[in-house]
Amino acid sequence: MPKARFGIGDLVRHRLFDFRGVIFDVDPTFANTEEWYEAIPEDLRPSKDQPFYHLLAENAEQSYVAYVSQQNLIHDESEEPIDHPAIEAYFNGFNEGRYQLRPEHRH
Repeated sequence: MPKARFGIGDLVRHRLFDFRGVIFDVDPTFANTEEWYEAIPEDLRPSKDQPFYHLLAENAEQSYVAYVSQQNLIHDESEEPIDHPAIEAYFNGFNEGRYQLRPEHRH
């Protein structure tokens, strides 16, 4: 099983689709519903045996929560903050291109 390449607070960009986000949780392997998985077009469907990341995501039109496989993420080199309404609920600072997780969310 691949090791997580990204961590909580990292800025990432989707490899195929035009959105970016900040990671707020990591699953070591797929942990969403089978319906969600089956809704992905078969030719784009990632392996379940890899880390999956929960993102506070944004694109040009909207902010949302995304669930993305490791194979479809790359580091976002822009170091620009994410403009998502839930940022302050999870993070209390943006420093050197990373978000700092609020103490109450650390485990």
